[in-house]
Order: sequence, then structure tokens, then C-alpha cells
Amino acid sequence: MSVTVDADGRLDVCVAQDFGRYRHLRCSPVGTAMWIALRQHGGDVDAAADMLAALWGTEPENARADLGIWVDEMRDAGLVRDEA
Repeated sequence: MSVTVDADGRLDVCVAQDFGRYRHLRCSPVGTAMWIALRQHGGDVDAAADMLAALWGTEPENARADLGIWVDEMRDAGLVRDEA
């Protein structure tokens, strides 16, 4: 997996697939912030959402819902997975 952030704060995630194919996903700066928050909190969605809510001045429930939707999109794209 390769992850880069451009000068505009856009995240680009690239994951190698089978047979030399790659899967790419580009995120807005908000998605970039969510990625960083998740990485900083070891994938703990609740802790990442609490941090983002504090930074963005919003209710933790709203940040958690937005982050949950984003994580689902990343999972559907095959770029994140649940760990047991």
C-alpha cells in the first residue's frame, strides 16, 4: 500500500491487487484528516471521531457518523479491513 498527500491536502491511497493491477482512491482534505486520525488512534473509530469532533467543533456523534460512513466506503473499496 502506498499513501501520499498532495500539497492541497488530498490523500491518494494505492493498493496492489492481483495480476499487476492497482486500486486507487483519492480523498478530500476531510478524508485525509479522517485517515490521519484513524492512524494516530490505531484504527479506533471512536477515539478518532472524538479527536476530530474536538478539532472541528462539532458533536462527537456527528463526527462518528461521518467517519463511519467514510470507513465503510474505504472498506467497500478494499482499502481497509476489520481486524479481530
